[in-house]
Amino acid sequence: MNISILGTGAYGIALSLMFHKNGNKVKMWTKFEEEKNTILKTRMNERVLPKIKIPKDIEISCDFKEVVTSADIIVIAVPAAFVDDVSFELSKYYNDSQYVVIASKGIERDSCLFVADIFRRHVKTKKYAVISGPSFAVDIVTNCPIGLSLASEHKTTRTVVKKALESDSIKLRETRDVIGVEICGSIKNVIAIAAGMLDGMGYPESTQAMFITESLHDIKELISKLGGDRKTILSFAGFGDLLLTATSKKSRNFSYGYMLGAKKSKKEIDEYVSNTTIEGLYTIQSIYKLLKNRKVNIPIINLIHDIIEGTQDVSVLPEFLIVKK
Repeated sequence: MNISILGTGAYGIALSLMFHKNGNKVKMWTKFEEEKNTILKTRMNERVLPKIKIPKDIEISCDFKEVVTSADIIVIAVPAAFVDDVSFELSKYYNDSQYVVIASKGIERDSCLFVADIFRRHVKTKKYAVISGPSFAVDIVTNCPIGLSLASEHKTTRTVVKKALESDSIKLRETRDVIGVEICGSIKNVIAIAAGMLDGMGYPESTQAMFITESLHDIKELISKLGGDRKTILSFAGFGDLLLTATSKKSRNFSYGYMLGAKKSKKEIDEYVSNTTIEGLYTIQSIYKLLKNRKVNIPIINLIHDIIEGTQDVSVLPEFLIVKK
């Protein structure tokens, strides 16, 4: 099949290699001419995936139309903040024979829409799926066993995507619960920031385990309040991704939280933020606003928001875990 990957970041590259591994013809799109030229020259994106070579028969282009027009499956793998622009551009060329896979995670800041809703605002189709699960890009490209949730209400889409992507190193579990998978994929980045705070303050694994367990209950409640299936919390996208992101120093969200908990200097934190995509930092503003609009009370989200905004000190977090009902 012909696969188009929109985005040449770590996750986009990882997915391109997995589709390529299965014998698919892969094209990748980047908005940035300099990035395209660097990848074509070195066959790597050294900034996000050092030492990982991109096969020569994977095409790299800045020509959006050329990349997507011939695709059977189009994968959106850009940061959440850019999904609106990419979806708008895609709407000009999309045809109803194509399937779309959304690998981006997050909530739009102004509208409080999840990524799939942002996509559907521009592209009118039922042939889309969301993938999410515990999967650092570096682990995918080294062919470690990886599990992902594949969510779509369109059965044929799930079948086509599963056939193109599943392999001896990737397992896809199907579900119809798109909103539940999106909530899990978005909120885990926020929870990972708080987990990093606890680690930065020097709290042990016992406290981390308590926090993750409490967070599972909160996320399950959130899924239910927003119309998803509570059971999704036990999926790859739910518990699986939360466990990975909230316990690993390879997680950018966890690392950011660690810096807050360890009281790193403002200069050091600002430098990290300016040079790193921290999806949880983008998402916390959106989920906080969404919950206020829907009159849904999830206290841990309020506290993380307030700590990041500087209206609460990070030291309040461990005390909150004990008094929280």
